[in-house]
Amino acid sequence: MIIIGLTGRNASGKTSACEMLTARGFTAVSLSDVIRQEAKARGLTDSRENLIALGNELRERHGAGALAELTVARMQQDRNYAVDSIRHPAEVLALRRAGAGSFRLFHVFAPLEARFARALARNRAGDARTLEEFIRQEEREFVSSNVASQQLLETEQLADRRIDNDGTLEEFTARLAMTLKEVEIAYARPSWDEYFMDIAKQVAARSNCMKRQVAAVIVSDRRIISTGYNGTPRGVKNCNEGGCPRCNGFSESGKNLEECLCSHGEENAIVQASYHGIAIRDATLYTTYSPCLMCSKMIINAGIRRVVFNEAYPLNDTATAMLRQAGVELVRLRVAGPAS
Repeated sequence: MIIIGLTGRNASGKTSACEMLTARGFTAVSLSDVIRQEAKARGLTDSRENLIALGNELRERHGAGALAELTVARMQQDRNYAVDSIRHPAEVLALRRAGAGSFRLFHVFAPLEARFARALARNRAGDARTLEEFIRQEEREFVSSNVASQQLLETEQLADRRIDNDGTLEEFTARLAMTLKEVEIAYARPSWDEYFMDIAKQVAARSNCMKRQVAAVIVSDRRIISTGYNGTPRGVKNCNEGGCPRCNGFSESGKNLEECLCSHGEENAIVQASYHGIAIRDATLYTTYSPCLMCSKMIINAGIRRVVFNEAYPLNDTATAMLRQAGVELVRLRVAGPAS
């Protein structure tokens, strides 16, 4: 996900920049959208004065970076975003955190007279009708002793690049396109281990076990060759439907294991590979919990050479020692998510 933030003064061309980025595959969002929704809920018009007052109120109530944080919460990782209406340093920090190395802030700059002429031409409700009033309006956005109010001057100083919009729209478009080409974006790509562990955690969501959702993914040459999650055997009533009396009784961990009808995630992944005639010798097994003693014996005898696990399974010191003695590489990789 790439996030391009846009800051600048009234009528500098931020909306035009958003439209240009949208044409290049970016999804345009505005921090003001959060404020407009609040205005609509209160039955207020979205005049400039109302939006400024509501924005300041939301920052005071929820924190200086609240507008950006609420906007980030709605973003999808498989999209690139152009974010308009950034007017506070805390909003910049929130977007930098969300974008990691892939966030850049552009300061769109235009001379005062040009901006005033554009504001008159667009004729929005609440916009100034004289140059003096226009200056007074925007000076209220520059700096404030109230940390929750707009701090536009300080925000502009945090910009990675400045793009001048003092000519034609075509010239501005060319400058923006050139800036995009010049900016180096650092993607925060997951490692291969993180990638496959994330998949294992998604597989765990298919588990029907009442006690704990566990899954395993077997990988060879960076290709998934088998998956498995814990639950009752094929043809037996699912655990969450009452199929396993031990799990449905929420027995104490490590006790009454002889009553458990559920197969483990690692066990199912290995059995599925055998069932379909897939070789797993020298493969890597990714599991959301470290293997128990029974699964460890299966891993060793199946020829799996590497096990990457997320959480340490309780009462498995013997299993861990046996895996290491057999020459199986053990790696713990903590990945946040629903199965952790």
